[in-house]
Amino acid sequence: MDAISLEIYWNRLLAICDEAVTGLIRTAFSTIVRESRDCVSVILDVDGDLIAENRGSVPAFVGCLSPCMKDLLGYFPLETWQPGDIVMTNDPWMGTGHRPDIVMVAPVFHDGRIVAFSGNVAHAADIGGVVWAADCHTVHEEGIGIPPLKLYKAGELNEDILSTIRYNVRVPDMVVGDLFAQVAALEISGARLVDFMSETGMEDLRVVGAPIQDLGERAMRRAISELPDGSYEGVTYLDGYDQPLKVQATITVRGDEINVDFAGTSDQVDGGGINVPYNYTQAYTTYPLKCLLDPHTTRTSGSFRPITVRAPEGCILNCRYPAAVNARTLTGDTICNVVFMGLADVLPHRVIAESGTTPPLRIFVSGVGPDETPFTFHLFANGGMGARPTADGLHCTPYPTNIQCASMEVMESVAPLLVWKKELAPDSGGPGRYMGGLGQDMTMEVVSDKPVTLSVISEKWDFPPLGRAGGMAARANRAEKVMGEGPLPRKGRTQLLPGDVINLSFAGGGGYGPPTERDPAQVMEDLRDGLISEARARSVFGVDVDPPGDSGR
Repeated sequence: MDAISLEIYWNRLLAICDEAVTGLIRTAFSTIVRESRDCVSVILDVDGDLIAENRGSVPAFVGCLSPCMKDLLGYFPLETWQPGDIVMTNDPWMGTGHRPDIVMVAPVFHDGRIVAFSGNVAHAADIGGVVWAADCHTVHEEGIGIPPLKLYKAGELNEDILSTIRYNVRVPDMVVGDLFAQVAALEISGARLVDFMSETGMEDLRVVGAPIQDLGERAMRRAISELPDGSYEGVTYLDGYDQPLKVQATITVRGDEINVDFAGTSDQVDGGGINVPYNYTQAYTTYPLKCLLDPHTTRTSGSFRPITVRAPEGCILNCRYPAAVNARTLTGDTICNVVFMGLADVLPHRVIAESGTTPPLRIFVSGVGPDETPFTFHLFANGGMGARPTADGLHCTPYPTNIQCASMEVMESVAPLLVWKKELAPDSGGPGRYMGGLGQDMTMEVVSDKPVTLSVISEKWDFPPLGRAGGMAARANRAEKVMGEGPLPRKGRTQLLPGDVINLSFAGGGGYGPPTERDPAQVMEDLRDGLISEARARSVFGVDVDPPGDSGR
């Protein structure tokens, strides 16, 4: 296939994924999908390899869907699929790492045979159990488990599956509404893919899928071959649940291949839900490598063929069933920091400082509203992004995930919470030649006449986001009640009473380069903009902020 045709076809496939995920978002019931866009739509070939994904997709979902599809083909061999079949699962070890994420896939038939699979993932508003929390001891506490099952068989809905799910969740209409939104997205993707093949006269999608994957592989191999051969170490520390934990990686470059080995990482823990299944580890290892080495070409299964990922079984990045995994993001997201740290010396102009949302501070609120209707709400507010080698970090920006924060007006409309304050936090970004992005401060009050359950899922209280190349660390995360009642649990649930007020302090990003090398004019502009205090301008950046002759200040 010539390059121009391949580019046109490739963009057509991307557009199909974009249309499907737009349909999912616009028909979803929950704010976590409708507002925060915690979802993805993909096209996979008949072998389960990734061909296309929607633009702006959640990185971990994309990285997990191809191995998940290959596992599903073990349960349902290719020849057993029928038109109208839809398979679903939320198995953390098969899917995306925890039970709230529901995977759905459907075969796409053209001229009587399977030519591809359409797939998507969406984070459910609730999956039962003890709510989305970080203080469980086994996966059995974390909600209903759905093994690979056919939600639809030859176009017929299995009502028993829906009834079982409705019976086990707090907000059944919202959860089931999102499931049907996922079904609609699969139908959109499948129909558009058939249209595409009919219009182009293409009989086998591998005609375009194979060269796309091969181009991705060749691009990644070229990028890897530009690195010097050798082994590079990265390590970061986490608060953990009851003791600090270590995530360690050895990144070995040999020719046009990379091996990432997490030997030396802490063992899985019995409690806290911060264990990570291997699929999620692999996804968040390959993603930062793609960002660093080959950010501009297509992301397909071929892009990751030159990369191998090893994590000892039983470590916190390759936990054994039935470990608790609900808060796997707290550990898994830090892999980006470890990979960046390992390659910082050989790619000094590409590696950013640590970010305040790597991992993020999340809260989940649930209870019964004034009208006796159950509610749940996930807050996806963000901290600052790490400073770049040539520019300041971005304020309140998610990374490595890209899940958006719902507006506070939406939150107040679905949960009995009143936001008093949501603003950038001065001095929260790490100082440096380039300053880390600012975190934010939020204050909210419970305005229900009934208690509500608050689940805090957080990290980086004791180990704040670090700077690079002489840059300084940022402010750490923190969550507390007002009126001197002390901090909230870092990883756990607590009951909030009517009238209770909480403060959430989201970490900033680390700085890049020595603070004394920052342009004094830029420091003064930061001061005028309210990004830093006078004390920080003087003591950290070494800038005299007093105008000449003003000795009384």
